[in-house]
Amino acid sequence: MTMSDPLLQVHDLITAFDTDKGLIRAVDRVSFEVPKGRTVGIVGESGCGKSVTAMSILRLLPQPTGKVLHGKVAFKGRDLLKATPKELRKIRGNEIGVIFQEPMTALNPVQRIGKQLSECFLLHTKMSRRQAWEASIEMLRKVRIPSPELRAGDYPHQLSGGMRQRVVIAMALACKPDLLIADEPTTALDVTVQAQILDLIRQLQAEMGMAVILITHDLGVIAETCDEVVVMYAGRVVERAAVRELFARPMHAYTRGLLDSIPKLDRPPKSVLPVIPGMVASLVDLVPGCRFCQRMGRGGGILRERPEFEEISPGHWVETCPNCFEDLS
Repeated sequence: MTMSDPLLQVHDLITAFDTDKGLIRAVDRVSFEVPKGRTVGIVGESGCGKSVTAMSILRLLPQPTGKVLHGKVAFKGRDLLKATPKELRKIRGNEIGVIFQEPMTALNPVQRIGKQLSECFLLHTKMSRRQAWEASIEMLRKVRIPSPELRAGDYPHQLSGGMRQRVVIAMALACKPDLLIADEPTTALDVTVQAQILDLIRQLQAEMGMAVILITHDLGVIAETCDEVVVMYAGRVVERAAVRELFARPMHAYTRGLLDSIPKLDRPPKSVLPVIPGMVASLVDLVPGCRFCQRMGRGGGILRERPEFEEISPGHWVETCPNCFEDLS
């Protein structure tokens, strides 16, 4: 692996779930890269495959129903899809940290915070239990939890939602990973706490030099924190570009719909906020062709085959469906 190589390369990833209605693809030929020290955002509505993509990278899919059917996930040049369970245990939590979507379910309700955090150090380092406990207190201090010596003895239910999220961040970053996967890290938190959590992740990223995959449905968060954005719809990547490029020149109709639905200060009073009609199509009913056309009721021959995913300008990729693709430059 050279200095110019991406830290993570996801290529042609296909993930499916075995259901009563057959094998259903939740992620369909997804490809993107994460450079060292950079932040890549994955955005889309609920049900678009963002979290399944992350769990596929980590090989944490629900078993036995979830399975990766095809693709390559190269982390530091190693294909994680071919790694042994022992190799994966060394990588997860050590080289790749994870902030799960709901902090209350990510923490063990019957174990004290300090003990759970200590386990990260005991599993991946040669620290003694005393050293691990002291390192845990230092991590709690680093994520700005007040009185960390006392809080280490608390149970998760004794902490607020924002403090629980800080504990999850401390666990994810305990071993100074090269890559952090943050799945909706500010969900269910009030706006003030959301800003604090995002600021904390940015500061710790700058200190540790790690790369970040930020999964969210909030384009405002993407604009503030990310270098590149991957837009997903119905299990596919429909557009991918640098953040400024994407916000200035969105080329796919779905991306434009997401951007138009953001409230703006200059919107006329009492005007109706634009929305994307309909819902994300059920995974059972997806067509082989353009899935956004399917949602918008545009059919015909365009639904018979998948549109090409092309690089329209340097670093700007888009699914070129004739109905959905438009270069506004």
